[in-house]
Amino acid sequence: MYDSPIYVSGHNGLVGSAIARRLRADGAKHLLLRTHRELDLRRQADVERFFAEHRPQYVFLAAAKVGGIEANRSHPAQFLRDNLQIQTNIIDAAQRFGTRKLLFLGSSCIYPRLAPQPMPEDSLLTGALEPTNQWYAIAKIAGLKMCQAYRREFSFDAICAMPTNLYGPGDNFSLVDSHVLPALIRKYHEAKLKMAAAVEVWGSGTPRREFLHVDDLADACVFLMQKYSDEAPLNVGWGKDVSIAELAQLVADTVGFKGEVRFDRSKPDGTPRKLLDTSRLSALGWQPKITLAAGLASTYEWFCAHQEHLRR
Repeated sequence: MYDSPIYVSGHNGLVGSAIARRLRADGAKHLLLRTHRELDLRRQADVERFFAEHRPQYVFLAAAKVGGIEANRSHPAQFLRDNLQIQTNIIDAAQRFGTRKLLFLGSSCIYPRLAPQPMPEDSLLTGALEPTNQWYAIAKIAGLKMCQAYRREFSFDAICAMPTNLYGPGDNFSLVDSHVLPALIRKYHEAKLKMAAAVEVWGSGTPRREFLHVDDLADACVFLMQKYSDEAPLNVGWGKDVSIAELAQLVADTVGFKGEVRFDRSKPDGTPRKLLDTSRLSALGWQPKITLAAGLASTYEWFCAHQEHLRR
């Protein structure tokens, strides 16, 4: 694999940058990387030209429009449209221009809002989605099904990984459209600098979430690209979760914020619990390595070192 052209879509994002970082460390000799300005993945003709010219043999489909509850709620059309366009263009072009293997990255939000916990892969399409991120989830479900369809009709080796909530270096720490963990890091850091008495956190604090460091996900993606070939999606997670209240305290301790945590119950909680059943991936021989405490410490260190590049 490492001697072949490898395309990592979304290489400037949280996931894509981690995959590219891992591939470089492994000695990949021909990484194909394009910024959004260089290649707009929403434009079918542009994607086709790229694949026709460069003929990537392995594709990590990590590009996506992502965001937290408020971003999903405010821009449902963009989350549905952009993600459908990106993944449709890449999967189709990869199959038609001779890619050997493609890994599609979905999300744990594809599972029903009240799925059994921990959530097995078989719970897909067995119940209603969480309304606050249904547009993104529907797009990701469509991508998963497209991979399965192309495998059945064209014998295209497309595999699907469904990661849990991710964090790490390169995350989006904007208070406008980020996910809960980077938003908490940003809030507590700024509160510490201002010596604020309290920090407000959305929701009740009772929902439970699982968190995986993005470098662990990159390790899993490379593992699956080399070891797995089947239409069944595989969950990628840690196998443990924490409440948002527990997470808030962990972040406060990591940042060094000593004030009060206040929960705004007028704001939405989202899904009550999101814990993945990772037994299928574990049976293949893969396990995560970076604990939440260690991952939070290194992520906060990265955040402090990259203040000038953060979104506001």
